[in-house]
Amino acid sequence: MAENGLARREKVLTLESLNPSVKKVEYAVRGPIVTRALELEKELQQGVKKPFTEVIRANIGDAQAMGQKPITFLRQVSALCMFPDLLKDPNFPADAKEKARRLLAACGGQSIGAYSASPGIELIRQDVAHFIERRDGGIPSRAENIFLSTGASDAIVTILKLLVSGEGRSRTGVMIPIPQYPLYSAALAELNAVQINYYLDEDKCWALDIGELRRALKEARQHCQPRALCIINPGNPTGQVQSRQRIEDVIRFAWEEQLFLLADEVYQDNIYAEGSQFHSFKKVLFEMGPKYSGSVELASFHSISKGFMGECGFRGGYMEVINMDPLVQQQLSKLVSVRLCPPVTGQVLLDVVVNQPQPGDPSYQQFSQEKQAVLSSLAQKAQLTEETFNRAPGIRCNPVQGAMYAFPRIHLPPQAVQEAQNDHPAASGEAEGCLAEDKPVPRQIHPGIFSAPAAGQQPEDRREAGALGWGLLPKSPPCLHATASGTPGPEGTVWNWDQLCSPESSLCRTSEPLLIARSHRQGLGVLGRGMGTTLSRLPGTW
Repeated sequence: MAENGLARREKVLTLESLNPSVKKVEYAVRGPIVTRALELEKELQQGVKKPFTEVIRANIGDAQAMGQKPITFLRQVSALCMFPDLLKDPNFPADAKEKARRLLAACGGQSIGAYSASPGIELIRQDVAHFIERRDGGIPSRAENIFLSTGASDAIVTILKLLVSGEGRSRTGVMIPIPQYPLYSAALAELNAVQINYYLDEDKCWALDIGELRRALKEARQHCQPRALCIINPGNPTGQVQSRQRIEDVIRFAWEEQLFLLADEVYQDNIYAEGSQFHSFKKVLFEMGPKYSGSVELASFHSISKGFMGECGFRGGYMEVINMDPLVQQQLSKLVSVRLCPPVTGQVLLDVVVNQPQPGDPSYQQFSQEKQAVLSSLAQKAQLTEETFNRAPGIRCNPVQGAMYAFPRIHLPPQAVQEAQNDHPAASGEAEGCLAEDKPVPRQIHPGIFSAPAAGQQPEDRREAGALGWGLLPKSPPCLHATASGTPGPEGTVWNWDQLCSPESSLCRTSEPLLIARSHRQGLGVLGRGMGTTLSRLPGTW
């Protein structure tokens, strides 16, 4: 009986009655480390004293959150569509106004506040098809095969929903790369599908090996029904760009094994390494001839969140489906209609991305300069990140060929990991353990930096000690400027082990040993200035 005299009712929804598939979902880039970091931000805003003054988010590729300026032309068209009275304003260029009028005319009631058709505004789907044709050297693309989406993630999950079926040994299996973007493992867990891991070859710059695909497929067929193969190119979080030959090999493999191909190509504009080139799966598929182009089922994905745009918050993206059974495509249309339509604001920005200013247009010069400045900046930071990691003892990082991430290996001696776990039993718990310490640390440590835990991108049986995903974002993290001498520098400090373990060092008994253990189990959590490089003590010196 409750205090007010009314009978106490049990909750209908409890952890025990919760959908068990939901409880299996883990999404590292938005997991407990991020939750704790947000709490720390609030505490800093409230004036709570911390051993750092700022939290830098390196857990996800959110460029504008890190200071990247929006592309002017994209925002001009968006503003004109949002508030059409601005079409009278002489400060907006004529080509932006022309594009806005064209887009508004395609909207219901000439307003982006109206619903669109569920697959997206027809005009924009046509523009996407024309963009794909230009990108792929004239290979035809049809608007009816284009589905606009709430970012690429929404489209990927939609295709997975179509694929997943069965129980027991007939349950659908989906092959995903390891290391992976945690969207895939999270979605497969939610859909109760079988995750089939295939491992990228770190020693060959995270190349995809067909022999590894065959191994993973053969083992999986003993307990599930593999039906799909996911490829992320350029790689997230590994930063590699697959060669054309490797893409051809993958297509042949999918044809031989009757697998549906999912090509996650959202980083196609982010190519940095000399000699690297983006090849779309669709282009390669069609250039391989009718044996493959007429039969291999493919869904490819793109987004406005990455590339040079960085417009993550607008949630715009698309997928193109190739060789899908017409009856299944009808079911796909039905499935997307359940959510009514993608955000029209995101659709508008997507149209500007696929239909950019051309030479001779009033906005062309400024647009081109801003676009190139962003891509050049990211390329410089890719090189900086790779070189800085490789200068640190005990850390090895492959060249960052593309995308927005590096995935270095941090070599930790087993004894170091064991000592940290012995000294700090809490370090063997959940990832937020490395965020719980608020004790004083040296004054040199100012910002706190947090990244996505590598454990969310690798399964436990293949987890390399200290693997770390790092976002290549416009704001350079201070610890990337750490010196290698062990003495405090103007931008960072590398603390040697004697300093850390001295009785005077508060790091020894607070977060640093936790970080060492956590880097083995969960990847890096929150870093202060210079703290990350203390994880690089050389093997054999313990």
